[in-house]
Amino acid sequence: MDILIVGAGNMARGIATRFLAGGHPVHIADRDPQKARRLAADLNADATGESLDDGPGDARVVILAVPYPANKEIAAAWRDGLRGKLVVDISNPVDFATFDDLATPVGMSAAEEVAAAAPEARVVKAFNTTFAGNLAGGAPMDVFIAGDDEDAREEIARLASDSGLRPVSVGGLKHARELEGFQLLHMKAQEQIDGRFSTAIGFATV
Repeated sequence: MDILIVGAGNMARGIATRFLAGGHPVHIADRDPQKARRLAADLNADATGESLDDGPGDARVVILAVPYPANKEIAAAWRDGLRGKLVVDISNPVDFATFDDLATPVGMSAAEEVAAAAPEARVVKAFNTTFAGNLAGGAPMDVFIAGDDEDAREEIARLASDSGLRPVSVGGLKHARELEGFQLLHMKAQEQIDGRFSTAIGFATV
């Protein structure tokens, strides 16, 4: 399966590490092509680094491993190129001014905003509740998956299973709201427990 991961941060590294271990070559794209190429070189000879200017190309699956609101901005810029593709939003749209709210409009998730920006893409929410370090380290983890397209949910579930992860389908894309809200609470709890915010943002912020 041809997979493009957009972004070259910790979450991109963690997800790419898992997919490669599961036998799925990946491409990495970033606003800084050099950063994408460095990550690709670190990961595996089967990974390649590219520029965002190249668009989604022939990728069947596009993982938006970028922070909110860059995810919806990229989806809008690539609107035509994402037609029919499986697009995974992993972001947690935290309002860092307060660290007490989500930055999305009331009753809307970041994933739904991505879907609105690229309406002919098959958008799925996944990986927003996983630690980047644990992904890269190979720990068994649950991956919650929300999406209106059942086939798209199943495709991501297969990728997760191939990668040693436990996929959990939670239904339609509207449930991305609960996944993002849950993760905000998880991050707040993590910050209080150990006082290390850098640990908390090992989740997909990104």
